[in-house]
Amino acid sequence: MRRLSKTTRRTATTVSAALAVALTATACGGTTGPASGGELSGQTVTVAGVWTGSEQKNFKKVLDAFTEKTGAKTVFVPSGDNVSTFVGSKIEGGNAPDVVMVPQVGVLQQFAAEGWLKPLSDKTEKSATDGLAPVWKNYGTVDGTYYGLYFKAAHKSTVWYSPEAFTQAGVTEPSSWSGLLEAGRTLSDSGRPGFAIAGEDGWTLTDWFENVYLSQAGPEKYDQLAQHKIKWTDDSVVKALTTLAEVFKDKQLVAGGAQGALSTDFPASVEQVFGPEPKAGMVYEGDFVAGVAKDEFGRKPGEDAKFFPFPGVGAGEPPVVSGGDAAVVLKEGKNAEAGMRLLEFLATPEAAEVWAGAGGFLSPNKDVSLDAYGDDVTRKTAESLIGAGNSVRFDMSDQAPAAFGGTKGAGEWKLLQDFLRDPSDPKATAAKLEAAAAKAYRN
Repeated sequence: MRRLSKTTRRTATTVSAALAVALTATACGGTTGPASGGELSGQTVTVAGVWTGSEQKNFKKVLDAFTEKTGAKTVFVPSGDNVSTFVGSKIEGGNAPDVVMVPQVGVLQQFAAEGWLKPLSDKTEKSATDGLAPVWKNYGTVDGTYYGLYFKAAHKSTVWYSPEAFTQAGVTEPSSWSGLLEAGRTLSDSGRPGFAIAGEDGWTLTDWFENVYLSQAGPEKYDQLAQHKIKWTDDSVVKALTTLAEVFKDKQLVAGGAQGALSTDFPASVEQVFGPEPKAGMVYEGDFVAGVAKDEFGRKPGEDAKFFPFPGVGAGEPPVVSGGDAAVVLKEGKNAEAGMRLLEFLATPEAAEVWAGAGGFLSPNKDVSLDAYGDDVTRKTAESLIGAGNSVRFDMSDQAPAAFGGTKGAGEWKLLQDFLRDPSDPKATAAKLEAAAAKAYRN
């Protein structure tokens, strides 16, 4: 079903043109200067988040639009992947940001348990109730209090490929797991290994596992494992790891083999498919691949950067896994009230439409105009995400405690990296995952 905004809003192009006149970017830390006047003129909102590269650049366009609207100055501070550690150290040092973009449900829940978060304003909550499917609001709620506004969503069941590589190899979009592996091996025979895998970033490996697991084991088991109501030694986990090993152990399917993958981060994995010197035919990751391919390598989504849905495994249904970044306001921020105003802005379709026009972005807000997205591929993905409504299954590792599902060099991230390095014993890996999970979930 096509969803359009309730009111006519400026396009991202118009916003960008206005910003070019009204704003001046300084060379320090991505700071934007305030527009003249405005009710928050003279105030500064500090925002921390994991985004780098084109994602950070495009989020700053949203912050610029907030500046234009209110006069508030904004500063974006990169947090690195370990958001929990970063925020904890900033609070301890008396230098907490006002707003944090939190990429994991488990981390949001941890922040709430620590007493770090301010409940969101009635205005933000009303906007969220009107614009978001209940599942998104539920993920931002802890013990009945609404703390986290989901601003950016990800459709994490998309496999991106180079049409040129497919044409050269005589490969078509596969619709099954066996077809996917066959396509990868055919690509390799024609000169490019099947997949670029960002093994240096452990979170990409959790996404591989989750799609295989959701398709093979089904949504009920997925929910049970996400809440650690079944153990990671369950047969369903061993089966999914065994399936994943089919990819990890095959040098035809992994560009550079395991060692190459383990020294490849996410942006580099996109470059290996869409950059000037391609080294692979496909890269599995979320819809945000399109933004990197477009901004960094000049590819046009839908033309020379295409995707197909992550296929079903065996008799399983094709999976639909989502992720997202929630905006929260820290009590310890020096300007938490202005931070709350920023969240009120982020809750509007207007804010989302700025980034939608820039690319590499999906909004979970059903009132965001599909026309705001810059290409048909993204429009199609956004429509699919909104259409899924409450049936979306949120990224499993993002639901876990940070120690297990969201920490570089530890927990699930590290253990799946070890499994990529040596996928010969799925049962042993499952046992290690269970030991780490039991410790993190404390059950």
